[in-house]
Amino acid sequence: MRKPAFDEAGPLLEVRDLRVEGQSDDSWHEIVKGVSFDLKRGEVLGLIGESGAGKSTIGLASIGYVRPGCRIKSGQVRYKGIDLVSAPERHKRALWGAELAYVAQSAAAAFNPAHRLIEQCQEPAIIHGERSEKKLRDKIVGLFRKLSLPEPEEIGERYPHQLSGGQLQRVMTVMAMSCHPGLLIFDEPTTALDVTTQIEVLATIKQIVDEFGVAAIYITHDLAVVSQVADRIIVLRYGEIVEEASTRKMLAAPEAAYTKTLWAVRKLDKQENLAAKPILQLRDIDAGYGRSLKVLDQINLDVPRGRTVAVVGESGSGKSTLARTIMGLQPAFAGTIEFDGVALPFAFKQRSVPLHRRIQMIYQSPDTALNPRRRVRDILCRPLHRHLHLSAEARRQRVAELMSMVELNTRLLERLPSELSGGEKQRVCIARALAVEPELIICDEVTSALDQIVAEGVLKLLLRLQQQIGITYIFITHDLATVRAISDWIVVMHRGRIVEQGPKSQILTPPRHPYTELLFSSMPEMDPAWLPRVLQKRQTGGAAQGASVEMSI
Repeated sequence: MRKPAFDEAGPLLEVRDLRVEGQSDDSWHEIVKGVSFDLKRGEVLGLIGESGAGKSTIGLASIGYVRPGCRIKSGQVRYKGIDLVSAPERHKRALWGAELAYVAQSAAAAFNPAHRLIEQCQEPAIIHGERSEKKLRDKIVGLFRKLSLPEPEEIGERYPHQLSGGQLQRVMTVMAMSCHPGLLIFDEPTTALDVTTQIEVLATIKQIVDEFGVAAIYITHDLAVVSQVADRIIVLRYGEIVEEASTRKMLAAPEAAYTKTLWAVRKLDKQENLAAKPILQLRDIDAGYGRSLKVLDQINLDVPRGRTVAVVGESGSGKSTLARTIMGLQPAFAGTIEFDGVALPFAFKQRSVPLHRRIQMIYQSPDTALNPRRRVRDILCRPLHRHLHLSAEARRQRVAELMSMVELNTRLLERLPSELSGGEKQRVCIARALAVEPELIICDEVTSALDQIVAEGVLKLLLRLQQQIGITYIFITHDLATVRAISDWIVVMHRGRIVEQGPKSQILTPPRHPYTELLFSSMPEMDPAWLPRVLQKRQTGGAAQGASVEMSI
């Protein structure tokens, strides 16, 4: 599609010697150290690096905003000639939402649970002067349709908790686009999405940039993803630019030694082992939101003791509902669940406290799973007190042991979750789940928000713990590299049903079920031509037979 004619004489965004400080222990330290770059209309800049590299801080500073506990020490951030560092707050507020928009990483934390989605998507445009309710609603519904959201005419009437994580992430992109801003900051917008949905969102981002000539900063830790949308890439480490180049040049010949470590694909590949009796058995399970909205349909599954069962599928396939049903948080209405040979009550409240201790769950987003007002020590002590009734001294020793198990320094015990990196917060969640010595842990996308280096560390940690204490995992993920790294048995879900399951070696080896083949073919490659090639193939009917993805362009 031909781009509109924009004035390319000068950059839309100019960042010069940006320095941002963060406060810790009553002192300030630099977390962004002299970063400079330009961004033109119709251009996408990719920011990549490990957790804590400063990617999100730079992205927010690019629209003149810093999180609480941070401050811009010096430098300039100029948007259309306006210095957002020195501009009055009221001037920046007039730009936020209208000219400058931000798509956050955690969709679950970005929405008000008490309001319908259509109201929240309309709000930015209403704040900035849109008065025609019908025109605005039509615009929002049109964006729902562009991002391939189901039932675009009706989905806006739902509340945030009634959507899957992937669907909610796309709705947040709609909210950001409601005023057609000039600069968009995408902060890991596809991290929580399955691979097939990710293609649709990446295609839509490219369409938005090309059609409207907006500039965008795309923040991610996934090089294969950023290579599909970015014209130029900046590699960051410890708040400094390590390397900057066009996407094609960066992919072909990265120069910095650190950049080359990010390019390395995870080499973890667990040898499957299935010789064990099941600790958990599901038979003919149906579950959903009332009997009128069935999500799980006739689920049958055995989980071997001391092994890892990986559950994969698209957003909305029922993966997280399966986890919640096993936990009793989303009671089934048909079938049976047996744990260690004993039938489980469907509802969490009907299960005993000792049973709660034996089955734990680690959630996808540590930002919403950890109490922001409790220090790490208190977070870990609470389950020890409730389930094990340990004395204060015994709790202190157990907490130190847990921190060692998840490879965290005990100095972090006095910090709040907001003072930790994403990887550190997820390790705290793992420690909390391990605290009461469970036999089964359900891991719901626990590495999806982490960069490759941190994610690899978490996976190695989980594998080591399984070897040491024989713990059983159900690992829900959309990352097929993670499946290869950690699983013994793979379950493929689609529209609430299990379409295929078996040992890892069997599922990873063709021929496969058509839907499984679709998932595997949707894994991005480190090639800027990959996305157009896949889109073209699917639009001309080249996708796997029996499975299809409705593309948005």
